[in-house]
Amino acid sequence: TMNIVSYTKPIIVNLKPKVFELGEVVINGKAHNRVRRENLRLFEVSFLGETRNARECEITNENDIIFITANDTLKAFSVNPILIDNKALGYKVSYFLDEFNYNKKDESFFFSGNIIFKEDLSPDKTKNLLFDSRRKHAYLGSRMHFFRSLWQNDLDSSKYFVKNPKEENLTYTNIVNVEDSLTKYLQYPEDLGICYHTSLPSTYIIFLESEVFFDKNGYFEPYGIRWQGEMARKRIADWLPYEYSIK
Repeated sequence: TMNIVSYTKPIIVNLKPKVFELGEVVINGKAHNRVRRENLRLFEVSFLGETRNARECEITNENDIIFITANDTLKAFSVNPILIDNKALGYKVSYFLDEFNYNKKDESFFFSGNIIFKEDLSPDKTKNLLFDSRRKHAYLGSRMHFFRSLWQNDLDSSKYFVKNPKEENLTYTNIVNVEDSLTKYLQYPEDLGICYHTSLPSTYIIFLESEVFFDKNGYFEPYGIRWQGEMARKRIADWLPYEYSIK
């Protein structure tokens, strides 16, 4: 997405090639198939999430995904976008995977990429109303909802409270660095606990960077944060396009 300032000059877009360095692969009949099924199961749970919506999602091009294990770390690659049929929310999803790492020792994982949503609306109006209801439920209490509320300095009315490790309530000015009207950063010297309709944190933000960029649409820089708790359970199966708004 680009904001075009001038139409008089050519726009130059530089693209960085995606390079996969794959080690030697030895295919060994049944053993290989068993290991691949196990890797695919780990990938699906980490990638799609652990919610009811995740159980209604299907990756339709599983064979495009390549798995490599090195030093107890499972890595996944795909030259083609990963195609997901989200029957719960009514979306056909294309995910362009940049990185996926799963540590088998501590069961931690990280993935990043770009996502495109296409509505898969039904001629059945009742089913579409069900999609709307499920999307609203997925949105409320989500990472997108939190960052949109934070951008608007509207945490209280959205039923969010942010606490530090001492369980002291923090305000917008405690955790947001505003550079200008379009640039804001989440920052705090300690981990943050996020409460949504509760008095105790159900989600925790662990900072990997000193500050994390976020915008009004709910986007945030994923490399700067590690999530734990309720929001961490909601992954691709519960994600919504940045154009989403509650009807």
